Parts: sequence; C-alpha cells; structure tokens
Amino acid sequence: MPRPKTLPDSEVLSAALSLMHAQGPDALTFAALAAASGLSGSTLVQRFKSKAELARAALLFAWDQLDARTEEAAAAAPKTPEGAIELLVALSGDYGGIESYAEGLLILREDFRDPALRARGKAWGERLQQALSDCFAATPGAPKDIGALMAAQWQGALIWWGFDPALPVEEHVRRSLNALIVAVMRQ
Repeated sequence: MPRPKTLPDSEVLSAALSLMHAQGPDALTFAALAAASGLSGSTLVQRFKSKAELARAALLFAWDQLDARTEEAAAAAPKTPEGAIELLVALSGDYGGIESYAEGLLILREDFRDPALRARGKAWGERLQQALSDCFAATPGAPKDIGALMAAQWQGALIWWGFDPALPVEEHVRRSLNALIVAVMRQ
C-alpha cells in the first residue's frame, strides 16, 4: 500500500502524542512517527524541521485539546460548588488508568522544560481557576481564591490517587473535592 502524500497536522500531531504517551517522550523520532503516520520521514522533517520542534508542536497541540475540553466542561458545569467539582471530575477522566497517568507525568516533564509550554500551562491554569471561581460566584462565604484552592486540591488528589488507585480516578477526585468544600465552607 503506498504511503499517503499528506495528512493534516492534527492527525500527525495526534499520532506523535500517541507515540509519546505509549513509549515516553524520547520515543518520538521522525522514523517512529513516519511508521505511525504513514508519511515519509523526509516529509515530516520538511514540516517540523527538528525533533525538538516536532515535540513542541505535539505538546502545543495537546494544550489546544485541553483548552477545548476545559471550555466544554466549564460551559456544561452548573454555576454551583457541585458544578465546580463536576468540571474537575470531567477533566479527570482524561487521565485514564494508572499506567496512562504515570506515562502522562513524563509528558508533563517536557512541558516544564520548555518556556513556551510552561506559558501554555500557566495560561490554562489561570483559565481553569477562573472557571472554578465562577461556579462559586453566588455562594455566600466562598473564599476569594476558591478556584486556586480547588485546582491545587485536584492536582494533589490526582497524585495521591496515583499511589493508591483502588477507586476510579473520578470517584477519588469527587471525594477529595467534596471534603475540601466542606472544610472551606465551614469557616
């Protein structure tokens, strides 16, 4: 079967992300992506110039996808404390099982290493915190920084779940965030 002459960047970058998630960031090479996408290695080099640029493009594409999923979850979430929890539970389903989550941490390492990717993470975090805070806008007594508190609790809950994944991640996150809201709103 002949190689395809072209594929949209979204399909190529999706294949690159799949390689990175399955085998780690170091597995992303032009040869491996050529085999996964069906494009020639020279076509990929023309399009992305270097392995570093290919990896950055794939990770920026992943941030684009996370931005879109976050906006969808934020739009669907009721503007209530329970809605804030549901927003984060919806995003937690993206992590999959423990093996997928563990591999994802290697990808996150790459985001920390690159200033452009760190900036995308910072912007996403700010947007997520605002969406969470918006869910508490009509809740008397909600702390001003509730969005930041919930985002931090969520990330911590994911880490702790990684050490003891006895429950589905969504259930673990829901329990952790409910406990936070009870503690914070008791004040």
